[in-house]
Amino acid sequence: MSEPPLSGPDDLPEQMRVRQAKRDQLVAEGVTPYPVTVPTTHSLAQVRADWGHLAAGAESGAEVAVAGRVIFVRNTGKLCFATLQAGDGTQLQVMLSAAVVGADDLGRWKSLVDLGDHVFVRGEVIASRRGELSVMADSWRMASKALRPLPVLHKELSEEQRVRRRYVDLIVRPEARQMVRDRAAVTRAIREVMHARGYLEVKTPTLQTVHGGANARPFITHLNAFDLPVTLRIALELHLKRAVVGGIDRVYEIGRIFRNEGIDSSHSPEFTMLEAYEAYGDQESMAELTRELVLAAADALGSRQVAHEQETIDLDAPWSWLPFYDGLSVALGENVSTSTGSDRLRELGKEHGLDLDDDFGPQKMAMELFEALVEPGLIQPTFVCDYPAIAQPLARPHRSSPGLIEAWDLIIGGTERATAFSELIDPQIQRQRLVEQSAAAAAGDEEAMAIDEDFLQALEQGAPPMGGLGLGIDRVMMLLTGAGIRETILFPFVRPQV
Repeated sequence: MSEPPLSGPDDLPEQMRVRQAKRDQLVAEGVTPYPVTVPTTHSLAQVRADWGHLAAGAESGAEVAVAGRVIFVRNTGKLCFATLQAGDGTQLQVMLSAAVVGADDLGRWKSLVDLGDHVFVRGEVIASRRGELSVMADSWRMASKALRPLPVLHKELSEEQRVRRRYVDLIVRPEARQMVRDRAAVTRAIREVMHARGYLEVKTPTLQTVHGGANARPFITHLNAFDLPVTLRIALELHLKRAVVGGIDRVYEIGRIFRNEGIDSSHSPEFTMLEAYEAYGDQESMAELTRELVLAAADALGSRQVAHEQETIDLDAPWSWLPFYDGLSVALGENVSTSTGSDRLRELGKEHGLDLDDDFGPQKMAMELFEALVEPGLIQPTFVCDYPAIAQPLARPHRSSPGLIEAWDLIIGGTERATAFSELIDPQIQRQRLVEQSAAAAAGDEEAMAIDEDFLQALEQGAPPMGGLGLGIDRVMMLLTGAGIRETILFPFVRPQV
């Protein structure tokens, strides 16, 4: 069935009205501007691979049928030129001569084809007099008529337009397409490491009745079938730990996470995490795994030396460990510890230009000071360890330092890239921690976790000692490419245009 004539707003831009008229002309002629498929015989890359050796002016004698998006066209006299582009970025010139396709078909080409259209061309593979590999068309047809023009090639899209119209960004900017390929390569490399280490990949629920596994504000929605409020997951942790309880000793998931928080150059409301849990592991075994994963990701993109505005990051060098209070003491210029009170921390904060909330306890103040004064200066890979207990309610108390927990954050380039714990498996202590979190939530802390009775029951079945890891896939891509988070996510959330 052919397409009907197109009707639309009268205030469309001139270029769109012209293109729609061409679309309607094709329909009126009984030619579909959007065929189901076209009978290609070769990809543009295959043509280049098979006949790229042709000398200038040579003819191959081979006929091919190819298709691609028109990104350049020059319609002059009786010989027209166009450049087709495939999804992999391969480009190939096609030539249309009145002597070969006929004057009528050449005229239709000139009158109907615009930049951005997909076209199908059949003809002989040749090399032009200038040596450009080409297909000399003996026939052509429209494969898909573009009703919107491409951006002017010499004028770059703004960053906002790159994100908002990613499909256009992918068409016109090779770097955008390469980012997609790089991310796929990194994810594949990470999966290969996990597979080699005997981890099983699973999928856990996105809709949850109790949000947990992190301190974060959830998105809240409603399940009509059960007339039940539910949230989108803020972490993968609690269900993966249930799997370990059930005997899946090494388990991981690469999944989308949703947090109803701020949006900036390093934060997105939806992002991708790798979370992994290993029976009989701890924070040190998770550190070894994390280093292997990051190095595999770097190798997938070709270099373990990463450019940074302050200094080159050497991922191949030894990664250091920095106890939390040691780093904070150096930054503040005096020794601080878990026994340092709120009043003194508040004074130290003011000395360094920071006003700390009066409602913060000493551990929360210490966390705020560390984030502001220490983290930005940690450029080379550093495991920040021995955090105060408030930092991670799901981490095990430190085996040798009372008041601290066995947890670390991996800081590279001044930004957190991963976190890991020796996991808390004592159901009684875990219940106490979640009760404290629930009390904080009742007092107005929107990021505090709720009590998850099913998770606690799972721990009561007997969880083995375990180590757990969370690695931000987007954060790894930001590190290795130097891009902001919106560049590394194919279709990030953006505020709708009015």
